[in-house]
Amino acid sequence: MDRVLVIGPCGAGKSTLSTELGERLALPVHHIDQLNWRPGWVEGGKEELQAKLDEIIAGDRWLIDGNYGGTMTARLARADTVVYLDYPVRLCLWRLLRRIRTYRGRTRPDMTEGCPERFDLAFFFYVMNWNRGPRRRTEAKLDGHESKVIRLKDPAALRIWLSALPAKPLVHD
Repeated sequence: MDRVLVIGPCGAGKSTLSTELGERLALPVHHIDQLNWRPGWVEGGKEELQAKLDEIIAGDRWLIDGNYGGTMTARLARADTVVYLDYPVRLCLWRLLRRIRTYRGRTRPDMTEGCPERFDLAFFFYVMNWNRGPRRRTEAKLDGHESKVIRLKDPAALRIWLSALPAKPLVHD
């Protein structure tokens, strides 16, 4: 695993997993939220985000955390592994609420400084409707890439998969 995508519903734990995988595999981790958002929750432009991602995916080794469907085609083409946290929406909503409670008013480690965690009703509804829209679009983008997708349906499956990976960073020349 040299070029890894971690995808799934918001609140599934993509950023937490990405940090751990990055350490285990000695891969540089790139959180798309950090690439996209500016302080004060100002969204960067699509072209700016794509340019940043193009530079990253041109490299030999990376891990990118996040869905951002408009950028997924290019990332999928270069990825050798896609870890898909295909978790139930109810679990993601619970984790999202827990994340808001934990970080409320503070910036998460995987987010741009100056973007404090907050409750956003529209974002909550987006997650509630994951199976009706975003999931379908994500699944469509994965067509043709099934051989590189590791689909994990719950945290227990993730723990089992992680237990088979090396616990220490691999040495790369």
